[in-house]
Amino acid sequence: MKVKTSITLSEDLIKKIDELSSQYGNRSALIEKAIRDFFTTEAKRIRDIQDMKILNRRSDEFNKEAEDVLSYQVDL
Repeated sequence: MKVKTSITLSEDLIKKIDELSSQYGNRSALIEKAIRDFFTTEAKRIRDIQDMKILNRRSDEFNKEAEDVLSYQVDL
């Protein structure tokens, strides 16, 4: 279901939207796609931050494991 809304944007942004909107059908379609893409990107950014927190929290454990694995390597 679509809900009609009103937003205020700068003139230069409206000009850019209008230049591209025909490729997406109309202004609304372009803006909806841009917002959906933003939400997808933002969700990925949040997941990446959470993953980095996990990696950082477990970094000592990972480093010890890597050192152990490297100790089994043979010089060539």
